[in-house]
Amino acid sequence: MKRRTGQDRSVTQNWKPATLAIRGGTARSEWGETSEALFLTSGYAYDCAGDAAARFAGEQAGMTYSRLQNPTVEMLEQRIALLEGAEACRATASGMAAMTAALLCQLQSGDHLIGGRAAFGSCRWLTDTLLPKFGIETTVIDARDPQQFADAIRPNTKVFFFETPANPTMDVVDLQAVCDIARARGITTVVDNAFATPALQRPLEFGADVVAYSATKMMDGQGRVLAGAICGTEDFIVNTLLPFHRNTGPTLSAFNAWVVLKGLETLDLRIKRQSENAIRVASFLEGRVPRVNFPGLPSHSQHNLAMRQMDAAGPIFSIELDGGRTQAHGLLDALGLIDISNNIGDSRSLMTHPASTTHYGVAPEQRAIMGVGEGMLRLNVGLEDPEDVIADLDQALTAVGL
Repeated sequence: MKRRTGQDRSVTQNWKPATLAIRGGTARSEWGETSEALFLTSGYAYDCAGDAAARFAGEQAGMTYSRLQNPTVEMLEQRIALLEGAEACRATASGMAAMTAALLCQLQSGDHLIGGRAAFGSCRWLTDTLLPKFGIETTVIDARDPQQFADAIRPNTKVFFFETPANPTMDVVDLQAVCDIARARGITTVVDNAFATPALQRPLEFGADVVAYSATKMMDGQGRVLAGAICGTEDFIVNTLLPFHRNTGPTLSAFNAWVVLKGLETLDLRIKRQSENAIRVASFLEGRVPRVNFPGLPSHSQHNLAMRQMDAAGPIFSIELDGGRTQAHGLLDALGLIDISNNIGDSRSLMTHPASTTHYGVAPEQRAIMGVGEGMLRLNVGLEDPEDVIADLDQALTAVGL
């Protein structure tokens, strides 16, 4: 009797998230391997010329070329879709490939996009620089206020694009309110959910249409590979995204897909423990630095909203120092345990100065409007003992006079 696999949704529909993260999407070869197989191939052979023609015509199921399909990548797509509660998912070569594809596949010259001002530097480059080059108008608003989305709508508005929590200010967007505004006007919402992942927040449950990821972050979780993902309806993924993806080629490698599959197996454990560690570290910092931007703290102005739509606040937050870049760089240089790195989602604690790294390409006046000041530092709290992380921060703060 053939064993049914995680690709059969009649099997997976009753599985809990922790089970889906390990077994969702699994497709075993005739060898019966327990770990997902790594298919390192660019092409596929056909039994006859007619089969090749039928596959390219979409009349026969099967693989044609690894720019379009790969068994290992397909398993990852199945697993992320199941975790997200989405009908379908398409994996990409990086998080920015996912963001770019999710927008360009549905926008054209003459369209209008509304984006959140607090965003990863490269995402702001998309809204501020790339899209206008193609004749796509963009308006950037304070996404914390749903009314600003409504007020910025034009007859040609096609997409709302925002992050929540946002990088690195940790602004929280009211998913339900913003998605309701979009749905009422036939506007597509594209949500960057990289900071939370589906383990902590599932935007589709609040009415979002498309959810995009840098799977490089928490999904891999150990700083090993680049990957991205886009989730949505079957119709959106197949009829809107796939033609763009097929012909532009932001393809995820099979090896990277395999690594992220392994990372997903521990995502639930890692992100919840790191969230707990982050609360302890942020609570310590709250008494030592001028400002801590972390929705997980009761003192944060959007704490209640964050806790309504997130299962936990995640491992990432930012702090602000009064001494500008000099003091911020001095603190980084005094660290002994925590690494200076612009990555996030890693099992190791990492810290960076956004104004001179992740948001270096954003004009200073725009950084100021976004709230990314010269004294801001972003911290990814890892899986180390939080007391060791606190001790390292304590001595670094002392070294810069705090």
